[in-house]
Amino acid sequence: MSAPTPPRPAPEVFLTTRWSLVLSAGRGESRAALESLCASYWYPLYAFARRKGEPHERAADLVQGFFLVLLERRDLDTLAPERGRFRAFLLAALSHHMSNERDRERAQKRGGGAIVVDLAQADTRYALEPAHTESPESLFERRWAVEVLARTFERLEREHTDPQKRALFEALKPELQGASESTYADIAARLGSTEGAVKTAAHRLRKRWRELLRAEVAGTLSDPDDVDDELRGLFAALAR
Repeated sequence: MSAPTPPRPAPEVFLTTRWSLVLSAGRGESRAALESLCASYWYPLYAFARRKGEPHERAADLVQGFFLVLLERRDLDTLAPERGRFRAFLLAALSHHMSNERDRERAQKRGGGAIVVDLAQADTRYALEPAHTESPESLFERRWAVEVLARTFERLEREHTDPQKRALFEALKPELQGASESTYADIAARLGSTEGAVKTAAHRLRKRWRELLRAEVAGTLSDPDDVDDELRGLFAALAR
């Protein structure tokens, strides 16, 4: 008698669209997923606040306070988005939050419920950003694009946990990132494979990466027809 087919794993949290997370959070659902989502957007919003002239700790407080609203206060109705681009909603909502905070004393650092981030690392990352001639909105767009690509690579990496797949993925990853210094023949020799097999694997990996990138971007939109425009915007932001 053959062994029973193992049950399929439950869909991972990141397959839920961003808008679904925001809307479900208003009903007290998907807190863990929303926390993960907020962590992904934390630095782009922090960089926006810094470029607006806020010092490190003040910018961190503003972003922490903004996400505290999303996570704890259950008043997402007041931040309810016009359906569109999720990043545009976040930027508009943060700007509104900053405006409300502008005339108050510096906010106290939040405790429980805040997004756990490395504030010192954020300040270090910001110090490496280009000259201040870049607008706050442009910097946010570029950091958003970098975060989207990072999440896409993380998803792709999770699909290659098998040792044999992992070795091939690690060998081909630099090519996806535009930094490869090895030929397919070099990789084949290193892995004990053939150049043709490595070339085929590279083609499949690029195809899967594009699929995951489209899915990642589509999750931030209400209209699937906007994906191509959003991808063009993403790569334009990276090219700036």
